[in-house]
Amino acid sequence: MRLKRTHQIGEITPKLIGEELSVSGWILRRRDHGGVIFLDLRDRTGLLQVVFEEGIDPEVHALADSLRIEYVITVKGVLRRRPPGMENPKIPTGEVELVAKDLEILNTSHTPPFPMDEDLSEVSEAIRLKYRYLEMRALNGQEPFIFRHKVNQALREFLNARGFLELETPYLTKSTPEGARDYLVPSRLYPGKFYALPQSPQLFKQIFMVAGFERYYQIVRCFRDEDLRADRQPEFTQLDLEMSFVTEEDVMQLVEELISHLFEKTMGISLSVPFPRLSYQYAISTYGTDRPDLRFGLELKDVSEIAKASQFQVFRSALEKGGFVKGIKVPAHFTRKEIEELTSFAQELGAKGLAWIKYTKRGTTFEEKWSSPIVKFFDPTLLNKMELLFELEEEKATLLFVADTPSLTHSILGELRNHLAKKLSLIPEREFKFTWVVDFPLFEYSEEEGRPVSVHHPFTHPKEEDLELLEKDPLKVRSKAYDIVLNGIEIGGGSIRIHRRDLQQRIFKILGISEEEAEEKFGFLLQALDFGAPPHGGLAFGLDRLIMLMLGKKSIREVIPFPKTQRGQCLLTGAPSEVRIEQILELHLLPGWEKKKEGS
Repeated sequence: MRLKRTHQIGEITPKLIGEELSVSGWILRRRDHGGVIFLDLRDRTGLLQVVFEEGIDPEVHALADSLRIEYVITVKGVLRRRPPGMENPKIPTGEVELVAKDLEILNTSHTPPFPMDEDLSEVSEAIRLKYRYLEMRALNGQEPFIFRHKVNQALREFLNARGFLELETPYLTKSTPEGARDYLVPSRLYPGKFYALPQSPQLFKQIFMVAGFERYYQIVRCFRDEDLRADRQPEFTQLDLEMSFVTEEDVMQLVEELISHLFEKTMGISLSVPFPRLSYQYAISTYGTDRPDLRFGLELKDVSEIAKASQFQVFRSALEKGGFVKGIKVPAHFTRKEIEELTSFAQELGAKGLAWIKYTKRGTTFEEKWSSPIVKFFDPTLLNKMELLFELEEEKATLLFVADTPSLTHSILGELRNHLAKKLSLIPEREFKFTWVVDFPLFEYSEEEGRPVSVHHPFTHPKEEDLELLEKDPLKVRSKAYDIVLNGIEIGGGSIRIHRRDLQQRIFKILGISEEEAEEKFGFLLQALDFGAPPHGGLAFGLDRLIMLMLGKKSIREVIPFPKTQRGQCLLTGAPSEVRIEQILELHLLPGWEKKKEGS
């Protein structure tokens, strides 16, 4: 380089007017005004107007005339104040401009496949991911990743100050069942054997507690071979932490302080703590999901007792089969077409139908106050009870009902609740509503496997008061687990862990894991529990999801520098790709192929 940069653009202020500076960067825009050439030059820190006037060295002017957008240059010149009326208050350097004296072209550039100075949301994601480096270089394209850096620094700052140690765990480890499929890595030295990429550092962080570190954290990459969607990636980043000698409340309180520090430090937002604690049963019963969005109402109401006394056979039939009837109050009247659309939405989720009743507060007659094809099956006394149950104080409201099994009714109404909130614009923008969901069941019954399975993972400690139910009625056992939810999205979860071998073996037995299988898969953990493992617990939360929500993005792909598509492809590099046959043979992935080759 002939010219050496003296300042980053973000360092330039009116205090430097009159000084000779050199800046380097990329050309965002170029304008030629009758021989006077204007450039908008940017680097990571900002944007600066550069002027090549007619009276400068002809060679420099000719060189400037050859410049195009995205060329990489270094410019030397004198900083001056912009002429009156030509200031740009939208940028920090809008009061000044650099009058060029010398120029060096460090590299040329092809014309970018999309405009670099405009909103790229209308550009197809496939194009943006293929040219990810250009998307990130585009105007404001680096902001999510600079913000991500600030988040990581704030997390480290908080945890370091509280005695946590940042410790690393292996990427090549043993395959253990944790719900999703492992990514497997074949071993060249041990034919037929495989490493697994970690779905989480769960077992290693527990062993750190056995080792006496007491407080551990890690900003760690994890891997899961699962179907992808907007908030999932095959590789993702989580903040993982673990503490010894703690209760559930200790962990939740520390995480609340951590998140409050994070929002204050990176966004200047003060959060209200403590966050609400909702039991799993309450969340399901009231919101239809264990990931409730608390930014709006539309709570579910149980109308089973009212429905039982009605003459509406659809409701009564569901109740007789052990189901129940629940409803949502919506502060609006829907047209027949809108109700048909809502019914179709519910049916796509598994509902047999969607019953409805419209309510008008000022109605003077029964027919004016209540209208629906099913209202004839309810006498005035039952409708008065309905009015009290739903607290019908709005001028107009529509009641929507689902009658089915408890699990199906909750899941349908939970999805319908979120759908209605979006449809009616009931969700406030840029509001952050956290909640904890606690008292999860330890097990749930898997019809597919024909046995109980862990709701979280098999190392979660049961509630002490429920230990006597472990063998008698395992599905009634509650766990010392806790999930943290933000705006209806689970961003993290954790638990107090099992720290005694005898209890861990009881859990394995209920899960149908034999002693031999437990020893083969988890023997190293069981052995560690025999050597004075302390009570311990922790939590991990997905940084990609949290940052996505903090920035108001729609997909975690927007906050991951080099994400995969929904089909698991990296459009930038072309991964996954084929490899040479020699590599496959070295890994012993085609047994017998070498002998065939020798005999041919």
